[in-house]
This record gives sequence, C-alpha cells and structure tokens, in this order.
Amino acid sequence: MKLSEQEGLKTQFEEAFAKIERSVNSDIETTGIRLKAFEAIKQLIVAGNVLLFLPPSGGMRVFRLDRYVTKRDPMGTVLENIVREDISALALSPEMRKAHDIEVDNDSPDNTYSLYTRIYLDGNQYKVIQELNGKTVEGSKGSYPKDALPWMSLRWTAVENEDYGRSFVEEIYGDLKSLNGLSRSILEAAAASAKVLILRRPNATISKKELVESESGDVINGNPEDIAAFQLEKQADMQVALQTIQDIIQRLSLAFLLNTAVQRKGERVTAEEIRYMANELEDSLGGVYSVLSQEFQLPLVQVLLKTKARRQEIPPLPGKVKPLITTGLDALGRGHDLTKLDVFMKHLVSVSPEVAAQTINFDEYALRVATAIGVDAKGLIKSPEQRQQEQMQAMAAQIGTDVAPEIAKGAMQAVNQSQN
Repeated sequence: MKLSEQEGLKTQFEEAFAKIERSVNSDIETTGIRLKAFEAIKQLIVAGNVLLFLPPSGGMRVFRLDRYVTKRDPMGTVLENIVREDISALALSPEMRKAHDIEVDNDSPDNTYSLYTRIYLDGNQYKVIQELNGKTVEGSKGSYPKDALPWMSLRWTAVENEDYGRSFVEEIYGDLKSLNGLSRSILEAAAASAKVLILRRPNATISKKELVESESGDVINGNPEDIAAFQLEKQADMQVALQTIQDIIQRLSLAFLLNTAVQRKGERVTAEEIRYMANELEDSLGGVYSVLSQEFQLPLVQVLLKTKARRQEIPPLPGKVKPLITTGLDALGRGHDLTKLDVFMKHLVSVSPEVAAQTINFDEYALRVATAIGVDAKGLIKSPEQRQQEQMQAMAAQIGTDVAPEIAKGAMQAVNQSQN
C-alpha cells in the first residue's frame, strides 16, 4: 500500500472515530451525565470517595460515601461493593410488597425499607444481586464483563493497600481549618468594633438623658472631657490576622487552580508565564488524573460504547481497538490538534506561501481541521471528482468566452462579403 493510500485510510478512520466520539458526547450531554459527573467530582474533592452507576436506560446515579461500602485487593481492583438505598413502601408494586412481607402503614406513609445491592467479582466477571427486607429480589441476579461494569467506585487519591481513597480537602485541611478560625476571629472583632458605646464620666455635668434625647445641632451645657466614645483599638492585631488570611487564601487559590493564582499581577504578563504556571500546577495533580482516567473516564467510555453498540446506534469496535484516555492539559480536547495544525501551517506559509501551496495536501488538511473541531465534514468538503468537474466546466466556459468574439467576428465578415 502506498504512503498516500495509508494517509487517506488513516483520515477515513479518524473521521469514523470522530463520528463515534460525537455520538458518545451527545449521550453525555443529553442524558445528564455531565451534571452528575460534576456532583461526583465535588464528592471526591471533599470526601475522597464516590460510587457511580450507569443505568441501562441512560443517565447516571451518584452514591455518597455513607451509602455504600467497598472492598479492594492490594492491587486496587474492586472485589465487592454493597449499596444501600431507601425505598418507600408506597413506591413498590403490590406483588413486590407481598413477596417481601411489606405492609403499607397509612399512619406513616413515609415508611421506608432498605434495598441492598451487592456487586462482587467472580472470576472474569462481576455478579450483581439485590436484597429487600431480608429476601432476594426476584430477577435481580445478573453479571457484567470486567471491562463493562456500570458500577464505578472512584477515589480521589489511591492509597496502597487501602479500600478507600483520600480526599483533596484532607491534604489541605490545615489551611482550611486555620482560615475558618481566623475568619471567625475577624468577624467577631469586627462586630465588637462596630458596637457604639458612649462613655460618660460619673460626675459629669451633662446627664445621660440629655445625651440620649439631644438632636443634632442642639446646644447643651457640658465638658467635652466628660464624654468619650468606646474604641476597641485592635486594628494592629486585626491587620496581622488579615495578612495571614490573605496568605492562606493565596495558597488555597493555587491548590484549587484558580486563574487569579496562576496569573501574576502586572500589565505585561506573557503567555509563556501563564503556560509555565499551568503546567506546574497540572503536574502536581498528575496522580489524580491517572487514577480518574483508569477508574472513571475509561470505564465510562467503555460502558457507553458497549451500550450504544448493543442498541445498534454505532458499529461495534473490533476487539483490538481500545479507547485511549488522555489526561492533563493534553485532555482539553481535540483543540490541541487544531492548534498544532495552525502552528504548522503558519510556519510553512511564513517561509514561503508558494512552497506551502505545493507541499500541503489541502484536502487532507481540511479533513484534519474538521476532525479536530468535531465537525462532520461529509458533504462539506468537495471531493477531487467534484473539483475536477468544476475545473472542466470553468475551462469550457472560459474557452467559450474567448472563442465567441472570434466566431462573431467571422460571422460579420461573412455577412459583409455576401452583401458586397
């Protein structure tokens, strides 16, 4: 196979994979998976652990740490998950109530029962079984392949030989606790400073009644030395606390990757400075990206691909084709591919536009740009046959334009000769 044919085949494969990618992204957007994933990430940041479930009907369910337990082997593989859900008796069918000895109490319509779901590893597959009120739920037994388990037990940071992970908040707990204590102290001091008290000398000539009842601008007898306003005089101490709060906030801003922490203050901040800081911060979270890519992103994509293939919405992928999850700054999307293409083209054009026009295959370039930005190029980019046909039509039209005056001139000469 020639190199040009290989490149063309590669472009066709990229187009096909881009269509599958757009289809999966559409499911993520329309079924609310992105919203639930955002909630799950918040649970990971605070609690360090969360359990997700992808129902066959679509969407995603999120279970907090107080709703499940998990067991892992020393390699981190999930051996067993047990999930507890509270189900109202009113939501159960009469057959389900009878099978599990559940009675509806009209005096307590909010009475709930615990539904337990067990997911455990058995050889090369995961098995699932449910139990309600001490009895196995009929039809709840099932199994999943290891690479298509819709139950995902996530961790923020993996810890060796531990069933649960550690949260991001746990790593910065000291700063958060200090910030909370200092903020409370500042708030209490500010409230005390805002309190207005008028101090009057006990033997002063002016009475308390005159002070209270006097209007602005009234003239009363009194000695200014007999009256004073209460002042806390803790400004210096509060400034120390405020400065400490600002230092803690700066550290937390860096930890949470806020833009204000990445970009320094100044009129001339170069893009290279921001890129360097962003790369440095991204490297500090490299372990988190690695864990989530293997325990969340990859299983999520695998389950969605198998679900859509089962529904015949996309063609099933060959066994040798595996999804590749990219993390970090490179995972911002195919926009990076577009940026690289633009930089490559600009460099060639800056050297010589004529050489760039002779060197670049613009059909291939247009297809790659469309793939990079996620646009379906089918019917949008002209095929070589269409362009060749248009060129032939344009040439024919040009020839007709050039020949028409000569034909008209010859006809006029023939008419003149016949008249003579």
